Amino acid sequence: MNSRRILYVLISVSLLLVFACSDRFGEPGVLNNASEEPVNIERDNAVSTSDDIVMDIYKSSTCGCCEKWIDHAEQRGFSLTIHHPKNLNRLKSKYDIARGYQSCHTVVSAEGYVFEGHIPARYIHEFLAAPPVGATGLAVPAMPAGSPGMEMGDRFESYQVLLLKRDGSAEVFANVSAQEQQYE
Repeated sequence: MNSRRILYVLISVSLLLVFACSDRFGEPGVLNNASEEPVNIERDNAVSTSDDIVMDIYKSSTCGCCEKWIDHAEQRGFSLTIHHPKNLNRLKSKYDIARGYQSCHTVVSAEGYVFEGHIPARYIHEFLAAPPVGATGLAVPAMPAGSPGMEMGDRFESYQVLLLKRDGSAEVFANVSAQEQQYE
């Protein structure tokens, strides 16, 4: 396969992922101004125990990578209630998630902390065990290849888990430089 064809395939896959996780196919960036009432979805295969950490996840109903991330989180001690709001952008604004820190799904804990994007469950557990003073949550901006829910075979991009702060700033909470590091 020549390099031009490989590039074409990579771009096509990237576009497919972006559209699959958008609220409206073919109209990136268009806000949906319909009602903001979330639709609760119960998962038949979710088995929670009294030790599970209960949280809400807000995502597009068409996003497959979010479903994979949910599986990752549920296998690691989270019990998630799924919501499909008609306007994810408005929800992200409500929780003060700056555009540069956004991804395809938002998780909100019972305490009101937000976890944006494909964050490995281990870092959410670490955060919740001792929330830093002035923090509002964590974020993994965009959708890094190889992060939980974004697995693509052996493909992996190093990325940072960011600590979101009340003043709107962020700092590095963790550097993830290897795929296996996400599951320690």
